[in-house]
Amino acid sequence: MQQEQQWLIQAALAEDIGRGDITSELLIPPSMTASLQMRAREELVACGLDFVAQVFYSLNNEIQCSSKIEEGQLLNTGEVLLEVNGNARAILAAERTALNFLAKFCAVATLTRQYVQAVAGTNAIILDTRKTMPGFRMLDKYAVRIGGGRNHRMRLDDGILIKDNHIAIYGSIEAAIQQARENAPSLVKIEVECDDLAQVQAALSAQADVILLDNMSCEQMREAVLLVNRACKLEASGNMSLERVRSVAETGVDFISVGRLTHSANNVDIGLDVKLG
Repeated sequence: MQQEQQWLIQAALAEDIGRGDITSELLIPPSMTASLQMRAREELVACGLDFVAQVFYSLNNEIQCSSKIEEGQLLNTGEVLLEVNGNARAILAAERTALNFLAKFCAVATLTRQYVQAVAGTNAIILDTRKTMPGFRMLDKYAVRIGGGRNHRMRLDDGILIKDNHIAIYGSIEAAIQQARENAPSLVKIEVECDDLAQVQAALSAQADVILLDNMSCEQMREAVLLVNRACKLEASGNMSLERVRSVAETGVDFISVGRLTHSANNVDIGLDVKLG
């Protein structure tokens, strides 16, 4: 496991456990073992099973976690995501942290799958953004991939995206692109955020590699697609609700970036219950 992920697990466990799980310590003998199952309480896309297993292992490395499903598998209500066997105290101490992580993983993957299905049959690719909970970005973006989407920039050093504030400070789209082109590594693409068709024309004339159509109407996007005529890639962003995304995809854009995949995915309902029988 990557070091930052292990740190995140340790921080989350420390936050929840504090000085100890006093309830379990009062009620459950130290050596008692138990078998519990994580079950879906609604339809969801499974994601993050190996990571969540590490939450239990972090408290007791003799705990055994097993699963009969695969990452990205669609589950129905009542299906088991993960079976956990081992020290009862340790399992219960890790329960809420494990469920919190798993609910978040599955929520992002499930919502992403819904967006990907909504644009099926078009050429549009669903992308995420950097609108993530600080410290959770790698987990969020992993869940997007499991849901069938693709990742945009992981960090600012992953690519050049000239946004409205860059343009306002630097002076113009053309000058900003020229400056970036002269100094950027030769294989790094230059993307420019545009608010209207005049800016799209300026970015096109300056030979941007990708043009981001920010908060445009579908009619404006269709005009931009005709204007660009495949000279560069087009990304649409802004107010990408699940109800609207299909109509955006049908304008002919190449990418649709959706912030709500990570910042507004509602946690799915998953329970951890003692295995019966």
